[in-house]
Amino acid sequence: MRDILDLADRLFTGAEKATHETLFAWNGKLVEVAPDTAFVAAFSNVAALATDDGLVLADTSSWFACSKVHESLQRWRDVRLDTAVFTHGHTDHCFGVELYEEQSRTNGWRPPRVVAHEAITARFDRYVETAGYNGIINQRQFQLARPMFPTEFRYPDDTFRDRLDLTVGGETIECHHDRGETDDHVWLWAPERRVLCTGDLFIWASPNCGNPQKVQRYAIEWAVALRKMAALDPEVMLPGHGLPIIGTDRIRTALTDSARLLEHLHHETIRMMNEGARLDDIVHSVHAPADLLDKPYLGPIYDEPEFVIRNIWRLFGGWYDGDPSHLKPAPAAALALELASIAGGADRLAARAVVLADHGELRLAAHLAEIATQADPENLALHAARADVYRRRVEAEVSTMAKGVFAWAASESRGRAEGTSSTPGRPTTDG
Repeated sequence: MRDILDLADRLFTGAEKATHETLFAWNGKLVEVAPDTAFVAAFSNVAALATDDGLVLADTSSWFACSKVHESLQRWRDVRLDTAVFTHGHTDHCFGVELYEEQSRTNGWRPPRVVAHEAITARFDRYVETAGYNGIINQRQFQLARPMFPTEFRYPDDTFRDRLDLTVGGETIECHHDRGETDDHVWLWAPERRVLCTGDLFIWASPNCGNPQKVQRYAIEWAVALRKMAALDPEVMLPGHGLPIIGTDRIRTALTDSARLLEHLHHETIRMMNEGARLDDIVHSVHAPADLLDKPYLGPIYDEPEFVIRNIWRLFGGWYDGDPSHLKPAPAAALALELASIAGGADRLAARAVVLADHGELRLAAHLAEIATQADPENLALHAARADVYRRRVEAEVSTMAKGVFAWAASESRGRAEGTSSTPGRPTTDG
């Protein structure tokens, strides 16, 4: 398996391209990044600080990787877990505590405690209430064979609101709260080690601040958090996804570039809102600076700026997008039937969608393909055209978010047209 720190260096300098595979295809490999400080790469990573009174962990990883993480940590230090800090409640970060609890029972050790922001309890309660919906989201976004989402969670033993200083083994570790990807987000700072654990406030990709199928994210507060962390001049940065970054200058650059991206999207969106622009105008007018998206740690490979703009609008402007016809719209099927009637039939809309797709007009093609199948949902030929249009959209997209939704639409219509079912895909990420 490749050396994590060498790969991280090559990715940061651009000597090697940052991709899903190079950044996220890990399953528990551990590297010691500083004395008594380890990083476990497992798609959703874990940072470990060894103290005289046991380990302090930033996250415990996902239900599908936590066992591998636990094994790697125990090979590194066969000691008790004192404290696990959940950086947030997304389901790829907060599973596996029971492995350490069982180890403590077996060895007669004091059981570990779990610390998190106070908002995580409401998050877990919401996850239980909406498990079906979240399972459907994950099935759609990641092309899973069936809906998947957990319904049991390890609630924290101790919570805090703004800041909590942990003292473990005579060492102080600071836990700070800032809203960003979530309302319950925590980042950790170990000042004696100069080690920063960012959680998902840094993920080696354009910030996951716009996920179209998930709850509200907080762009400008996220940017504030990034600048707070940069001001500490860390020497080691351990992110929630991706790989470690070593060196004060590199860390400061990565954090401030990420802040600049979010600040630009926020300020330009708010400027146009203040001028009375509709959401549609803003989405198609505001763009992230190309020089930032070209950074190896800010590529739109998971989320993308267009979706962040929509989340900023949702936070400051509500759900009404400025188009009066959208305030109390007709049923989509009724509108589709009317447009198909005017066009001379749903088949003509579908045929035009394919022509537009042939000419690279994929956004417009998707509208027509969708209207055609809404007007005549049992027409298998229309579904074949819709599947073709969305297949091309998948090929043209970069972000996981867009690819997932479009792939599901293509699979949905392909299954209707061919009598097949959706194909399975990879496991879930943020919740």
